[in-house]
Amino acid sequence: MAASFYGHVTLKSFLRAARGRAIARAPGRGRVGRRRAGAAPLRAWLAWSAAALGAAAPGAALLTSAPAAQAQGPDLAAVQSDLAHQMRLAGALSSAYVYDLTTNQALFSERASVMRPPASVEKLYTATAALALMGPTARLSTSVLGTGQLSVAGVWEGDLYLRGGGDPTFGSSAFIGSHYGGLGASVAALASQLRQAGIRAVSGSILGDESLFDARRGEPSSGYALDPFLVGRLSALAFNRGATGSLHGASAPAAYAAQQLRSALSAAGVRVASRARAGIAPPGALLLAQVQSPTLAQLLALTLPSSDNFFAETLLKDIGARFGGAGTTAAGAAVASRTIARLLRIHARIVDGSGLSRSDRTSAFQVGELLVALAPTPLGAPLRSSLAVAGRSGTLAGRMRRTAAAGRCQGKTGTLIGASNLVGYCLSSNGHQLAFAIFTDGVATSFAHHVQDHIVITLASSSLTPPA
Repeated sequence: MAASFYGHVTLKSFLRAARGRAIARAPGRGRVGRRRAGAAPLRAWLAWSAAALGAAAPGAALLTSAPAAQAQGPDLAAVQSDLAHQMRLAGALSSAYVYDLTTNQALFSERASVMRPPASVEKLYTATAALALMGPTARLSTSVLGTGQLSVAGVWEGDLYLRGGGDPTFGSSAFIGSHYGGLGASVAALASQLRQAGIRAVSGSILGDESLFDARRGEPSSGYALDPFLVGRLSALAFNRGATGSLHGASAPAAYAAQQLRSALSAAGVRVASRARAGIAPPGALLLAQVQSPTLAQLLALTLPSSDNFFAETLLKDIGARFGGAGTTAAGAAVASRTIARLLRIHARIVDGSGLSRSDRTSAFQVGELLVALAPTPLGAPLRSSLAVAGRSGTLAGRMRRTAAAGRCQGKTGTLIGASNLVGYCLSSNGHQLAFAIFTDGVATSFAHHVQDHIVITLASSSLTPPA
């Protein structure tokens, strides 16, 4: 099982190899520095994990080719001078860190160790923890269990329980098609499986079981109440992102999902005598049908480019339920914090999965180190392939169009009131692979985008050769 392989065997071996390694502190300000030695055990561990991963997904590797770049760009000294100027414009509440993966050197660091709100950049920590613990091929199951028995006449004499497994894509075929490009687990597939199993009628009730998670529908920044920024209600059994229809009450998402299974069964020719409601499947209930989510790598491809808060918070509760003892935001955040600290010696403050909370804290250096460490590894491949592409896709589709960065740089954006961040990878004009993290606080979002885009375009157009 992918979860046990990633969560125990390989991780323990990595920790033994990494024990005692010193991690260099990020300079508050500086230009060029050597890569820390402590990355070797991580890379060895991640390379070994390729046995569980199989071949990396197509297109997930580091960019080695891209649209033709401009002619000879600015050299290293000119790039550093330009970046320093941009950071002066951004002000004292901003930070930046740039690392050259090709030469294994830090190229630029400005207040890079200062802890700041990551906003949606936080999703990279959630994604990394989920990948490390579950593996990119892991799937989340939504199941139908039964208490009772099937009669010779095809009547299920008892109740059916629709048990949620924390799949954020679960819903109707139409919703999955319009929102997720057809990637998702549908209630119609469950109804079809039950009919194929010989069930023609159900004498009991249909009950929705969301007990894998707690009943809090929001995240910390909303006081765990319903949050419009999630565009959904958190639940282990979230049909169409936790829709409730006309239902009200604490268990409305689970009851509504059960109602939708009842309707799907009716459409499939299965009669149900009783109403649908919420409930918890008892021990010993029989597994009758099951649908699987897309792989975790595919879920991240639905989460990161568009910066989907609902998916990110659901995945955090998933790792809390599976590795932290409870399907809660707090348990998931503790698991993510512990995993990132143990793997990368990065001690960020993680309180949610999406970055909506202003209590989250990390630094440009820490995020840069995450990108640098994961870049050449199988574990980093699905993360890299899920980033938005400048001028092309996701939250960067409308930025840096028709510039040197378009198609050559990938990133994760993050925005809160008074905070705007951009982190990711770039391919320079002479083929150097670069990792960057830019945190701009205390300025208007439009100006922050101007500074960030200018820096990224400069990196993409640069030659990074030492001055003559």
